Amino acid sequence: MSPSATTTTPPPPSGKTATHEIPAWVKPDLTRLLRVEHLEGDFASRSVSLVSLPADAVFARITNPTPATCAYTSVQASRNLHIELNCDLVYINHSCRPTLVFDMQRWEVRVNPDLHEGLKAGDELTFFYPSTEYDMAQPFECRCGEKGCRGTITGAKDMSPDVLRQYWLSSHIREMLQEKKE
Repeated sequence: MSPSATTTTPPPPSGKTATHEIPAWVKPDLTRLLRVEHLEGDFASRSVSLVSLPADAVFARITNPTPATCAYTSVQASRNLHIELNCDLVYINHSCRPTLVFDMQRWEVRVNPDLHEGLKAGDELTFFYPSTEYDMAQPFECRCGEKGCRGTITGAKDMSPDVLRQYWLSSHIREMLQEKKE
């Protein structure tokens, strides 16, 4: 669902009283899907999967975003829209071999379709930041430790097309890269 879409709480079934709890579809409880580990140091946290899922399976839906400015905590959802996730999905780190993809066209977080072995409980939850970010608000030196680590991450605009072809990319990133070529 896009952040501009409006939702209303459905009335309780007849004969039942409304509760004061927020329905799960409004503000999902991710505690059954991931565990956030806060580590020593600045920007030192990580998310670990509590579930095993096959490649391309939906891990979570993005259901509670708010529009934001481009920031180190935001996700670029389209050409001109950045969002704050407003949930523990914000603790999913970058990796040059990501376990997840943020599909902003569907408003879903899915298991990386290239992860043939799927996602296993205990795996760190990561995504390739340039897959959603054209120009990062806060570039950083990647510390993923993967064999094909890309080094300094500044966004898709600064990466070679040959490198980007190796990754799943959001549709707005593909469109912006195509325009850059023209």
